[in-house]
Amino acid sequence: MLIFKRIYCRVFQSAFRLAIPLLPYRKPEIIEGFQGLLPVLEEKNISSILLVTDAGIRKAGLTAPLEKLLAENGVRCAVYDKTTANPTVPNVEEARELYLQEECQAIIALGGGSSIDCAKACGARIARPRKSLDKMKGLLKIHKKLPTLIAIPTTAGTGSETTLAAVITDPKSHHKYPINDFCLIPRYALLDPQITCSLPPALTASTGMDALTHAVEAYIGRSTTKQTREDALEAVSLIFENLQTAFHDGADLEARKNMLHAAYLAGSAFTVSYVGYVHAVAHSLGGRYGTPHGLANAVLLPYVLEAYGKAAHRKLLDLAVAAGLCDETASPKEGAALFIQAIKDMKQEFGLKDSAIRVYGKDVPRLAYFAAQEANPLYPVPRLFSRRELEQFYRPFVKEVIDA
Repeated sequence: MLIFKRIYCRVFQSAFRLAIPLLPYRKPEIIEGFQGLLPVLEEKNISSILLVTDAGIRKAGLTAPLEKLLAENGVRCAVYDKTTANPTVPNVEEARELYLQEECQAIIALGGGSSIDCAKACGARIARPRKSLDKMKGLLKIHKKLPTLIAIPTTAGTGSETTLAAVITDPKSHHKYPINDFCLIPRYALLDPQITCSLPPALTASTGMDALTHAVEAYIGRSTTKQTREDALEAVSLIFENLQTAFHDGADLEARKNMLHAAYLAGSAFTVSYVGYVHAVAHSLGGRYGTPHGLANAVLLPYVLEAYGKAAHRKLLDLAVAAGLCDETASPKEGAALFIQAIKDMKQEFGLKDSAIRVYGKDVPRLAYFAAQEANPLYPVPRLFSRRELEQFYRPFVKEVIDA
């Protein structure tokens, strides 16, 4: 990367770090169980809800208890269940139209990160009806209060129930872009481990590794605070203690509860301290090929950590200690190697294979361009990479012929 570009990125990141104490970060208020929704709705005099979810979750019956509870208590519920794995601009516009048509007063998102992101973007469009989503991408482009937003995660991974970000895909350009504003942080997060028990092992693994990526990237970046470091370390500890149990025994409520808490903590950490190149590359893959975000993060994480080299060793040692892989007497290089190897071992145990990501060689420069546009100068990574340097993270997955 050119020296002037590097200086610009670091000055930009330093300015944001200095501004953190002045910015309106907040954590959503936690609601315990579906019954805990009723006092909130009563307090806010809400009698009509838009429920944003996806067809698979509704077909599995996960929304049924909520829909029944609302109906029994006189709360009308319009359901938008067409959210796709990588929510699109049309998804958001359809949900917004239903909200207006049914004269809703609040939004509940029940699902993984896709449903929650769709609900956030829907709220943004309701708050700013004359501003397109494309004009909201980037930082602080909304500036208006959203309708009351309640997030109910069905996976322990995205942390979207805590974050100021929504990631949306433009189906025309195949570009996946983030929208970031403080008003996107949900007002409430309902964490119920029972909801996550139906997750299949593969999804438990990929979403758990997604949470791990959030915690790792937040911790090793250069814009941390005392609180985000504590949250990230606790999240890593909980993930290493519970993810394997949740993977092998999905009915273990304690492991499920701890994974939900880990995802919440990791989401809180990266909301303030941001993520890094793992996310930037994963977003480009999701936009172009529809690659599931958690899977992409899991596969890419060790590659990016190794590429950071000694710039990340000291902090990776801290994470290795939190994960129980070594103690503080290990050298930074040793701790980093142990931590990266543990991630590789988890990938193998969970069946998260590199072959799950396949890239057209001709797409690499454009994918790297989008990753660089997202990450530079925003993400306070340990080591800066140019667009051309980011191409290294796509090369291991290049296949010139992709099956239909």
